Amino acid sequence: MRIYHDWEFLEDGSSVAPISVGMVADSGDEYYAVNADMPWERICADTWLCQNVVPHLPLAGTRGAYPLPVLDLLHPTVKPRRQIREEVRGFILSYPSPKLWGWYSDFDHVALAWLFGRMIDLPRGIPMRTSDVQQEADRLGVTDHRLPQQKQGVHDALEDARHARRVHNFLLDLERRRLA
Repeated sequence: MRIYHDWEFLEDGSSVAPISVGMVADSGDEYYAVNADMPWERICADTWLCQNVVPHLPLAGTRGAYPLPVLDLLHPTVKPRRQIREEVRGFILSYPSPKLWGWYSDFDHVALAWLFGRMIDLPRGIPMRTSDVQQEADRLGVTDHRLPQQKQGVHDALEDARHARRVHNFLLDLERRRLA
């Protein structure tokens, strides 16, 4: 079973702090969570994250002299990291022989692994790698402008995971037609 995953995260050159995760299985099942334990003030200090990721998160308004967004800690998708860890484990391991896929997925796999600690701490059954849809497009000689375009929710982890699945299915169909 293919599972497409996308993570939004803060990375500073020495760590990767998960912000949100979206997962979509080929079965159509989905998982989405926002990390209640993320370093919110550091995230809000990052201009790119504030402009591209924070608007997709459940917010409860702003506070302070400079309008600092406030994460809605009561929203059902906002969960402690340990709960996300258990739910992600359960989601992935609910499928026999799961295969992870993502779009430019190197750091997404690092975010997944760091959820459990070190790479070797990944639970048995969770793949040690994520295959990359962009690499599949490159292998097939398909340039970005020929791929389905994401119309909404860019940098929303669940929308990005859905889009990775759409693009991969497009590439799989294209390859089948070429081989027919």
